[in-house]
Amino acid sequence: MAITDLQSKDHRDLLDIIDQLRSQGFSRYVDLPEIIVCGDQSAGKSSVLEAISGMSFPTKDNLCTRFATELILRRHPTPSIKFSIMPGDDRYPDEKDFLSNWRPEVDLEGDGLEVVIEEAKTAMGLSTTKLFCNDILRVELSGPTQPHLTMVDLPGLFRAGNKEQSADNVELVRNMVTRYMNRPRSIILAVVSAKNEYVLQDVTVLAKQADPQGLRTMGLITKPDTLDSGSDSEKSWIQLALNKDVELSLGWHVLKNRSYEQRDFTSAQRDAAEEEFFSTGVWMSIDRSCCAVKSLKSRLSLVLKQQILDQLPSLVADVEHGIQECNAKLTRLGDARESPEQQLRYLTRVSQKFTTLITSAIEGRYSDGFFGDMKGFHGYEKRLRAVVQNRLEDFAIEMRERGQSLVITESEDDQTYGDRGISRSQYIGEVKEKMSLSRGCELPGLFNPGIVNDLFVEQCQPWRGIVANMAQDVLDSVHRTTKCIIQQAAADDAVDEILILLEARIEQCKASMDEKIVELLQPHYGLHAITYNHQLARNVQAAQRARNRAAIEKKIRETFGTRGFKDVDSKVNINPAQIMDLFLDEIEPDMGRFGCSIAVDYMQAYYEVALDRFIDDISVIAIEGCLIRRLPSLLTPNAVLELEPAEIKHLVGENDETALKRTKLIEKLKTLQKGLQDIKRFQRHRDATSATLQRTSQSSVLESHASEVTYPTPSTSVKDLETSDLREQGWEIPSSKRIYYA
Repeated sequence: MAITDLQSKDHRDLLDIIDQLRSQGFSRYVDLPEIIVCGDQSAGKSSVLEAISGMSFPTKDNLCTRFATELILRRHPTPSIKFSIMPGDDRYPDEKDFLSNWRPEVDLEGDGLEVVIEEAKTAMGLSTTKLFCNDILRVELSGPTQPHLTMVDLPGLFRAGNKEQSADNVELVRNMVTRYMNRPRSIILAVVSAKNEYVLQDVTVLAKQADPQGLRTMGLITKPDTLDSGSDSEKSWIQLALNKDVELSLGWHVLKNRSYEQRDFTSAQRDAAEEEFFSTGVWMSIDRSCCAVKSLKSRLSLVLKQQILDQLPSLVADVEHGIQECNAKLTRLGDARESPEQQLRYLTRVSQKFTTLITSAIEGRYSDGFFGDMKGFHGYEKRLRAVVQNRLEDFAIEMRERGQSLVITESEDDQTYGDRGISRSQYIGEVKEKMSLSRGCELPGLFNPGIVNDLFVEQCQPWRGIVANMAQDVLDSVHRTTKCIIQQAAADDAVDEILILLEARIEQCKASMDEKIVELLQPHYGLHAITYNHQLARNVQAAQRARNRAAIEKKIRETFGTRGFKDVDSKVNINPAQIMDLFLDEIEPDMGRFGCSIAVDYMQAYYEVALDRFIDDISVIAIEGCLIRRLPSLLTPNAVLELEPAEIKHLVGENDETALKRTKLIEKLKTLQKGLQDIKRFQRHRDATSATLQRTSQSSVLESHASEVTYPTPSTSVKDLETSDLREQGWEIPSSKRIYYA
């Protein structure tokens, strides 16, 4: 087989695989490489398609194409033509079946393509009220002179309405064209008419918006014969055709349409007239590869081929990503949930997942991917143990800092605590007034033990509010974590109902927790102070010792000077009698205040003991015991088995929307998987073809007896290589040969 034959077959296979994917609805999910033909109405799009295909297209470009038309051209010894409709994604299943099986009942030779299009419009349900649809008419045309080429023709852009097209449909057509243009793998063939100013044609604006850098746009100028010879307008269009005005990576092409007098010309006559036009006048300055239909066919064919080859790696990546995404969504939807058995199985799996994740969350085992990574706070709300631990630590700090109604200070001038601060001296005075109202049979200097409890109750009043806020925060965290887990474990349509069930059960835990909090608060608000902790006496003694030490230090400084106690001064004489007098001076002569001072010491000491015990009790007994540790039992598989079938159906029964979503996902997954297999099969075939080409090329070199062999230019810029270089690349070259590249 000749090299050109192999290349031609490879080219055809490449386009065929993309067309096959498109016919299977693949482009609904992944953008495919394609050439889209766009232009304003009366720009000559129909004449362009007719010139390329040799088939007569309707020349009245006024919305006779109210849908996209896919023109598939293939070179084949036997001419053939086939019409079909690819239904849009918005069609109902029965409509898809009808349109997929549609075939025109017309004689193409006698009636022409216009009749086929009219019949297609009828099949699609287009009328005066429904002017456009997302269906695609496929025209597959084969013949010995056809190029390997596929194009998508779009309705012509227009600005104003008439009796055949409403002004309301301007945006419909514009949106359709824009949607195709915005596909990143589309090659935009922008058809512009030389009869109108370039900047006034809508297609140029839309193409610039979709492809700002002009990387995937080819400009096609039609009707150049309508320009006055030598005019400024003709010169400006020449500059455009030379790619000197608006530069496009794919460049420009010029095509001469049939004139009215040439309307009955055959394709051969039309091509001959076009060649003659470009062989005279200023149009001779245009490179022959950039004008006339013959070179346009080859140019478009090669552009499309290269676009497909360039896009294949990213296309494969997109398909693989789409398959992963489908599998993930199907996993979330789970199996069908129509029968009671299916529903029970599904809810049991959800309960198992919930129990596993909530147990990990409260035990601080975050190895499951559900919990995310350790960087930043992403997923922090899922790590319930961390959230609760941090909140309880904040609770302990807040209790110690803000749990007292009054902060008793030694200094009269301490303003640190604002309205909550009170000096010890002032506080003792207030306590003395209260003690006078609760005196019993105690001797002067003693006090009724109940005063300690009364003072403590007043002092711990903020506890209730602090505990309530903390408990609500923890409860909110439980709800957030639970919601995250159910969203992970259950399908979207089942999440809300399962959460309602769980929230009701969490509320039962909350009621138990609230009851326990009240129970733990009650001894501090309603009973007399009770403790058998030896730390109470230590706290009292430590407080008194610190206060006495501070007072004695103050007296010594006032008596003996301001030197520090560590200073050594032999000139300072210490009189033991004076030291004794200092101690005696500290005796409180007011027995009432003396008793109040001791009562305050005991209240403060008891507060510290009770505070530490209360913080631990609330954290361990109420929060942990009544709420956190009960969470794994909220939705166990055993709990699911205790539910009635009606309850299970209410929780996870599948609605029509979910069933339809699963059906579409399965359809998409099958399409993507089949497409991926086809693409990879083509890649393997291409690799095998490349190997055949290399062997054939090597054989051609070996059979040559000339001292020089002309060979196609490689991708490298090197024009000649030593035979040793070629041998390193696997070529078997006689030592006397040298290879030159054209």
